[in-house]
Amino acid sequence: MQEKDKKILIRGAEAIVACDESDRVYRRADLLVDGPAIARIGEGLEAPGAKLIDARGAIIYPGLVNTHHHFFQTFVRNLLAVDYPSLSVMDWIAKIYEIFKLIDSDAIYYSSLIAMADLVKHGCTCAFDHQYCFPRSAGKELVDRQFEAAAKIGLRYHAGRGANTLPRSEGSSIPDEMLESTDEFLSDCDRLIGAYHDASPFSMRRVVVSPCQPINCRKETFVESVALARSRGAFLHTHLGEGENGPMRARWGKRTLAWCEDLGFVGPDVWIAHGWELEPEEYEVMAKTGTGLSHCPAPAILGGFPIIDIPAMRRAGMRIGLGCDGSATNDGSSLLDTLRMAYLMQANKAKERGSCPSPYEMLKLATSGGASLLGRADLGSLEPGKAADLFMVDARRLELAGALHDPANLLARTAVTGPAMLTMVNGKVVFEGGRIAGLDEEALAAEAEAACDRIIRSRSGAYDKK
Repeated sequence: MQEKDKKILIRGAEAIVACDESDRVYRRADLLVDGPAIARIGEGLEAPGAKLIDARGAIIYPGLVNTHHHFFQTFVRNLLAVDYPSLSVMDWIAKIYEIFKLIDSDAIYYSSLIAMADLVKHGCTCAFDHQYCFPRSAGKELVDRQFEAAAKIGLRYHAGRGANTLPRSEGSSIPDEMLESTDEFLSDCDRLIGAYHDASPFSMRRVVVSPCQPINCRKETFVESVALARSRGAFLHTHLGEGENGPMRARWGKRTLAWCEDLGFVGPDVWIAHGWELEPEEYEVMAKTGTGLSHCPAPAILGGFPIIDIPAMRRAGMRIGLGCDGSATNDGSSLLDTLRMAYLMQANKAKERGSCPSPYEMLKLATSGGASLLGRADLGSLEPGKAADLFMVDARRLELAGALHDPANLLARTAVTGPAMLTMVNGKVVFEGGRIAGLDEEALAAEAEAACDRIIRSRSGAYDKK
């Protein structure tokens, strides 16, 4: 038997929080992994010849699913010269794009490695990234470098190939160096789908057709994105409802969601990011069409934007997941931290709105909710037949004493936001004992710092301002 084919028996967990439809929590239970999938969950499991993982004192959760990010922004963190809280979204975009246009292939590779490592260390096993930064000098193989990084980390990766196609002279905020035509964007989407997209169960690589945002793209870009994605069996994604409705009304005479609905850019194979400008009647449109929403709390907090009404959205029937969003508006890539922020934001509005999702309900948005947005029926919960994507939290830590009676609500409620004890993706341990499997993290960190110096810091005046 080859090593990769061996079964893994995770034995003696303090609790296993399944996040399944029955909301099961197993106590003092075992979990058997067979290849990429979960085979059994229960007490006293036996599997002769299986590799054993001692889970005594651990709580096991489904792997978190990140539904919106911008990995390339990892090299634009902790930079007060581009002060997001003091700017509107559109003004911030215009200012920071002057830095983004410096990005090259190496910057994409190392920034993606950094973000993916942060995600995996904090329990994320599947991530979508919206890569819309394509400076002309960087070439077209930037998403390829991201797939290279994902393979190195061991992360299940959905790549959003984005683009901006409307020139600044016609009303966008995009520097000419980052502008693409609709044809070159779609041609590269088609190339990436052919090279990487795997729609089979347990696949580690998928491609999402993801024009950046309606306000910075030509109408034809969205129309033809729909045609290409649906002809190739790929999903669709964009930014929507994050401050662009005023300019969209001025340009097209309608709000952004209505504009997308007219073009067919809605449906169960579509999800949008942010949505804090969505109005209650638009919740119904989202639910009716099956269009999903990635809620990204960090930029909303940082920018002082409205706190979305998750209870009302859920009552309308909307599908919702969680996203870190880019490091330029988050400064980190921990979905555990995002989970905590999302819960606290909703709690802040509980008296005003009369209800608040429980911490466990927020966890389900970050697991099964995210899997639903990405079209992954094989992910998001711990049950036989689902992918063996999971992470463990060490419940023996002193700071958790007194809170272990309710493992389902534990994470968001008690601010468990540090690194996981172990993270497994597709039946393989990718993070354990504080280290990512097979990586010399110190050497990679030094390479990444040198790349940031060479590519960004030395060429941008923003770093001269303290």
